[in-house]
Amino acid sequence: MYVEIVDEPSLTKEMIASLGNDALANFIMEQARHDPSLLERLRPALKRLARAGEQPTMIGDSPAMKRLLAAIAKIAVTNAPVLITGESGTGKELAAVSIHQRSLRAAGPFVPINCAALPKHLIASELFGHEKGAFTGADQRRIGRLQAADRGTVFLDEIGDLPLDLQAHLLRFLQEHTIDRVGGVQPIKVDVRVVAATNMALRKAVAEGRFREDLYFRLNVLTLTMPPLRERAEDVDQLTAYFIAKFAREADKGVLGLTPEATRLVRRYPWPGNVRELIATIRRAVVMADDTLITPADLDLAAADGEGSGSDGSLGSARRGADETLIRRALAGNRHNITRTAEHLGVSRMTLYRLLEKYGIPVRPR
Repeated sequence: MYVEIVDEPSLTKEMIASLGNDALANFIMEQARHDPSLLERLRPALKRLARAGEQPTMIGDSPAMKRLLAAIAKIAVTNAPVLITGESGTGKELAAVSIHQRSLRAAGPFVPINCAALPKHLIASELFGHEKGAFTGADQRRIGRLQAADRGTVFLDEIGDLPLDLQAHLLRFLQEHTIDRVGGVQPIKVDVRVVAATNMALRKAVAEGRFREDLYFRLNVLTLTMPPLRERAEDVDQLTAYFIAKFAREADKGVLGLTPEATRLVRRYPWPGNVRELIATIRRAVVMADDTLITPADLDLAAADGEGSGSDGSLGSARRGADETLIRRALAGNRHNITRTAEHLGVSRMTLYRLLEKYGIPVRPR
């Protein structure tokens, strides 16, 4: 787990161990017993190591999480395309980053692209780049994001939202490892590994003609399925503690944990919005907390008396209800600003608009 080392009075063993090397931490602390000034002299180097080692953290020791991490370790060492599937909020981009960082391409760039967030008329230019004069406003040559990821990994999130005409271009790229800039005539060789993700049922999209079957099989060489949080309930306490510490540090508040009542509520709640919902809930609770411990009122979760069953008693109903509650809460907290709400929820504006329509939530003029 990465923890940034800031200018504090002293460096603890835990902070040094957060760099990911327990043996190094033990050695430094042992030497510091004989030389109290050692930690201060090492501070600049340790800060550089901390920044260099900064990476998102996949947290959990549940059987589902152990299986996921084992699969990532196997997938990472290959060069084949990967398709990450799973419900919204399960951490698909985090898994993609983990694959990249464990691969032989780790020294290269990791370029994330949200296919649903790109304006349709600019998708080709964003992905493949364009030549000067290719269209109105193209006053200079631009390198696309696929070329920017050369010798690294490109992460195509929400791949199911990619228009059909662009799917054909992406298929050609996967087959030939070349791109054509908009307005260009010379194919450009690009060495990029593709990791794609979707919460859409792509097989159904293929059957309905919304997604190319040949592209589906090209992307679906290796599949990684993200477990929903309800299947890794053993990790909830660890995740909660991690995010309380993270957001308390960011907000400069002395929040240390949960009251016993809040702990029971967090454990009983079904988290249909998965880790994303947990993050949003804990972030808000830390801000709202008036004491060192978060209360049920600070969490502001729907009652979990029925173990999260929905109005019709089904898990699907519970998920829909919690998704709607989370979206309404995020809208209110961001004064109905669509861009900020989408960023808060970790989705694209297009996805948020679809969700608003799905749940019948009106868009208020600002």
